[in-house]
Amino acid sequence: MEGVAHRGAYDLTQHAKHSGKEMTYFDEEAWERDKAGRGTNSFKEWLKTNPPTSEIEKYQFIPHVIEPSAGADRFTLAVLCEAYAEDEIGGEARTVMRFHPRLAPIKAAVLPLVNKDGMPERAQALYRELKQDFNVFFDDKGAVGRRYRRQDEAGTPYCITIDGQTAQDETVTIRERDSTQQRRIALKAVGDELRKLLRPGK
Repeated sequence: MEGVAHRGAYDLTQHAKHSGKEMTYFDEEAWERDKAGRGTNSFKEWLKTNPPTSEIEKYQFIPHVIEPSAGADRFTLAVLCEAYAEDEIGGEARTVMRFHPRLAPIKAAVLPLVNKDGMPERAQALYRELKQDFNVFFDDKGAVGRRYRRQDEAGTPYCITIDGQTAQDETVTIRERDSTQQRRIALKAVGDELRKLLRPGK
């Protein structure tokens, strides 16, 4: 996103006024093209004939300034405003930042369903594996539903949950932030699945 301001001749006029430095521009090509019709080869000599200001400004003038501004703060504000949303899930109000997955600061959260039965250890192992390639977050505090809500508020697009079934068939649950839909995928395929979900064009 970019703002573009047409400043006119104001900036250079003020600079010339306060610095004492001449800021006019002479368009030599335009003068060379027209000088035969002005009756002299010298622009300075032609000025002595007191031509109208509008004619002089065809060749010598103070340039206008076009000022583009494309700061990161403007882009960030637009992304935050566009992403912010409120909805309702199961009768409960939810605040969610719907960042595009490639813009989301946290790409995925890894959650053990409960802090027992080997789930925290498996979740930590997956977290350590994923953080080599992605900015991921580990969360084992509180009920899993509340953890989902915290990640929704942070704009995390995917939550990966290690649960009791993981020990049985080596699968995990992956939850999508916007739809809240969940599906099971193979534990060993989580990294490749994230790469696919985050690739350009998705």
